[in-house]
Amino acid sequence: MDDTFDVAALGELLIDFTENGVSPQGNPLLEANPGGAPCNVLAMLSRLGKRTAFIGKIGKDAFGSRLRETVRDCGIDVRGLAEDDQVHTTLAFVHTQPDGDRAFSFYRDPGADRMLRREEIPEDLIRGARIFHFGTLSSTHEPAREATRYALRTARESGCLISFDPNLREPLWDSMEDARREIEYGLAACDILKISDNEVEFLTGTADYEKGVEKLRESFRLPLVFVTLGKDGSMAFYRERVVRADAFPQAHTVETTGAGDTFAACALNYILEHGMDGLTDRQLRELLTFANAGASLITTRKGALKVMPSADEIWRLVHRILSN
Repeated sequence: MDDTFDVAALGELLIDFTENGVSPQGNPLLEANPGGAPCNVLAMLSRLGKRTAFIGKIGKDAFGSRLRETVRDCGIDVRGLAEDDQVHTTLAFVHTQPDGDRAFSFYRDPGADRMLRREEIPEDLIRGARIFHFGTLSSTHEPAREATRYALRTARESGCLISFDPNLREPLWDSMEDARREIEYGLAACDILKISDNEVEFLTGTADYEKGVEKLRESFRLPLVFVTLGKDGSMAFYRERVVRADAFPQAHTVETTGAGDTFAACALNYILEHGMDGLTDRQLRELLTFANAGASLITTRKGALKVMPSADEIWRLVHRILSN
């Protein structure tokens, strides 16, 4: 079996229960959507024709079985997906606000994704990857924190490009200082950083995102940084240059689940196809435009992992908006 991959990712895999109507009794109906940021990224990359592999842990239960089958059906290699016969699959309940934004309630104390152990890390999947992608939710608690560090060291020793998305979820941390330390650990290790506007503010104390990223780059070696700004589009920081691109606003936003993950995947896809050396402003703007459009499309759909847009869908949106 071919053990080479474009992207291997490590992190949480869980069920997102999202609101989907009301019962005859007036109770909210919840849909069990497969989710988890790193696997959302892989699902989008697979949709774009890239070879992907996931490393994580689920419970030996009905939800875990559903997740394994779904991830495999998305074309993602699941040999690195371990099972825990003592701890259940992690669950999240997504509360959608009127503007499509979300609040989360997690059932993860513990959840199976937190129980990934160092000895369960498949080194071959990481060593065979061009890019290794991770976030911070695998570092909220042990033993998954140690497993994440081991996987990251393996990726660095293997010459992988390291991609990092902090994906800050405040309710999952024992303290925000702990969250800050783990995010800074990721910043010190990565080559490609995808970070949201609120995460820049959390780390730097400023809503001036250019100044915020400048502060981060004074402390960490960050060759390529993407800042997502929601309805205000996104920015790329590369060498001494800053490039911006507008968002693609939707009149019928359903929810924003997976928008950042879709953006990250589209950005990584561009890097896989064009490399990171000598990127021009035109190339960075093309990357941001495609990623913004992909993120925009996912906000019109319930869930993320199973409903990622195709490249044709994304380019049709780009051409339709830019031609008006």
